Amino acid sequence: MQADSLATLYNPTVGTMLSWPSKRKNNNWPHHTIIDNMMNLELLFWAAKNGGDKNLYNIAVKHAETTMKHHIRTDNTTYHVVFYNDKNGDFIKGKTHQGYADDSLWARGQAWGIYGFTMCYRETGKVEFMETAIKLADAYIKNLPNDLIPYWDFNDPSIPNTPRDASAAAVVASALLELSSLNTDALISEKYKSIAIKMLQSLSSDVYLSKDKNDAFLLHSTGNKPKNREVDVSIIYADYYYIEALLLLKKISLKG
Repeated sequence: MQADSLATLYNPTVGTMLSWPSKRKNNNWPHHTIIDNMMNLELLFWAAKNGGDKNLYNIAVKHAETTMKHHIRTDNTTYHVVFYNDKNGDFIKGKTHQGYADDSLWARGQAWGIYGFTMCYRETGKVEFMETAIKLADAYIKNLPNDLIPYWDFNDPSIPNTPRDASAAAVVASALLELSSLNTDALISEKYKSIAIKMLQSLSSDVYLSKDKNDAFLLHSTGNKPKNREVDVSIIYADYYYIEALLLLKKISLKG
């Protein structure tokens, strides 16, 4: 089972799953975890509910708790990669791999965090995950340009002459819609729903919608700008979360 395979990367001393095993082997990196791995936890939760080892749930929760403790800076922005001491689990340092700088706000990394902690709240009901998702969402939203589609990194000194990342916008739009449906505070719920709708309206505009330009739905995503890979292009996961967000909005609207 894929969930069992994923769980083999878990280090109980650290409390997270190892990312990029090849970098550990080839670059001699210590145990390291990327914020993107928050997205993998849904597989563990699903497996634990559907005949898999119940400990997969505990691994997912511990990974989220450790990420919450060490990946999030005091201003509620996230590191891309965190290095840990394999022997005692201590935090060593935070770095970036796809962002502008180690301490910069890489848009899609923040998006993974917002989505991941929202999902963790849905699966566990642990209030601290909801609170974390809200903190990350607010830090992301306050840095957005007028059309609510982020620059690939909010701290790129070339702004506004630097690429956007529609994939981050699509991920966050979907996460905010779920956050709005899970939150029992009517004002907070409406706030995130309204912002998510505006994000989807921007993504559905002539600027970002591909139409007949290629076979994708969305234009203007950025994969890995520091390596000059997938810069200002269409990316499959941008389309995935865009469609997911639209379907979620339809579901919410039908309920309302």
